Amino acid sequence: MSAPPDLPDVVARAFDVSRKAGYVSFCRNETGRLLATLAATRGGTMAEFGTGCGVGTAWLRSGVRGTGTRILTAELNPKLARAAADIFTDDPQVEVLAADWSTLLDKGPFSLLFLDSGEPTEVGVDAIADLVEPGGIVVLDDFTPCEVWPPVAYGRVDTLREQWLTDERFTAVEVMVASDAATVIATKH
Repeated sequence: MSAPPDLPDVVARAFDVSRKAGYVSFCRNETGRLLATLAATRGGTMAEFGTGCGVGTAWLRSGVRGTGTRILTAELNPKLARAAADIFTDDPQVEVLAADWSTLLDKGPFSLLFLDSGEPTEVGVDAIADLVEPGGIVVLDDFTPCEVWPPVAYGRVDTLREQWLTDERFTAVEVMVASDAATVIATKH
């Protein structure tokens, strides 16, 4: 490939908003293209926990294929939430909330749920499983690729990744999206 494919307009807008806000921690294009692909297979309600400036949400939106699909996203930082909301001002299918992601807990179940890897108590299987409908997909990003079992990160067992890859309520796989980045995709039984 001589050059990467063009960015969808909504994603380009999200990158512009992120740059203007000085926000540099956002969904990578490799993960974003995966999100768009998965979103294209979903209907119903999707969600993102931790919007930032809306790049991940924009990637999800770029994949949506129907008018009946909604995307809900929550960002704790009010400045970032406002910046993300500006991207989707004229889009009735996307709602950005300036709130902790726990405000979305009663708005599911979700057909697709995107979140960053984090503390196992917050994004572990037990905390998330009931938020996803049967057949629904959970996407966790920001993992460092690992070729050993059990998975190791920063010199210790990565218990979050281990939980997701072994829980019987889900069929899960770790996918390298770049040489230095991996994502866990889990489909609920």
